Amino acid sequence: MTTSSFRPPFRIGTRGSPLALAQAYETRDKLIAAFPEMGAQGAIEIVTIKTTGDKVQDRALMEVGGKGLFTKEIDDAMLAGEIDIAVHSMKDVPTWMPTGIHLPCMLERQDVRDVFISPKANSLWDLPQGAVIGSASLRRQSQILARRPDMKVVTFRGTVQTRLKKLEAGEVDGTMLAAAGLKRLGLEQHITQMMDPEEFVPAVGQGAIGITCLIDDVDTNARLAALNHPATLVRVTAERAFLAVLDGSCRTPIAAQAWFDGAATLRFHGLVAKPDGSEVHAVTRACPANQDAAEAMGFDAGHELKVKIGPDFLVATAHEHSPTTAPLKLK
Repeated sequence: MTTSSFRPPFRIGTRGSPLALAQAYETRDKLIAAFPEMGAQGAIEIVTIKTTGDKVQDRALMEVGGKGLFTKEIDDAMLAGEIDIAVHSMKDVPTWMPTGIHLPCMLERQDVRDVFISPKANSLWDLPQGAVIGSASLRRQSQILARRPDMKVVTFRGTVQTRLKKLEAGEVDGTMLAAAGLKRLGLEQHITQMMDPEEFVPAVGQGAIGITCLIDDVDTNARLAALNHPATLVRVTAERAFLAVLDGSCRTPIAAQAWFDGAATLRFHGLVAKPDGSEVHAVTRACPANQDAAEAMGFDAGHELKVKIGPDFLVATAHEHSPTTAPLKLK
């Protein structure tokens, strides 16, 4: 693609939270590094779009429609020609794309791990009996309650900064966030404990930034091809294939991580659980380290668990949100 094909302004659509904006500016900087003409004054515009997920802060996402609430208005803006690309946290992106939009690019993945933050204990598991954890994630809730059913997990939403302020105010004993978000915001100093991703499995796509555009926008697709990080795309492809088979939403705790074991092998660990932590079903896999094999592996792992848990499991979890003292049943 020649520089003459560029017609400013190039509009980057994003949510307006500090973390979302940090990711949009990271994308802008990478575009300028790859295409110097985009560094001219006014060549790139950041367009903030308020999504339904941002507007509703007093309820869990599962109660108002799930993770697609963070992308719908942005997708609509793209289809209306108001933005050229959209920058998303991959863990917020549904496994389906609206007609005409695709996901050709992921930036290099940050830290995949969850972190525990608390002024009251050095680790999540050291908190006293009956401790209260603030989290908006059923995935995190299920893994906490599987090991510590005595704890209480309460809905905790808002920006990273808002959640840290609530924690400082003593609304909860601790909270959990993604390491990647804290690092991108320069807030690593708040981390109390880094969770082992094999023991506390991350969200699908956690730590990765995805960039969408219109399928038929040739120039934009060419620019995004220069930004894409192939290794991240391979890893997240496996995780999203797993999620797609299980029809995952914010109503079902589903976790997965894929990672490279040397240059030739991709390893995978996935799980599905009941929100109360009373059942956790896990699966592991390995495959050649390429995108087609990664997608096939994710699908295969998802189908294995889907057969194992039976047709009623995922339906039942949509109605189970209360903590329980039932023991963990690790399958």
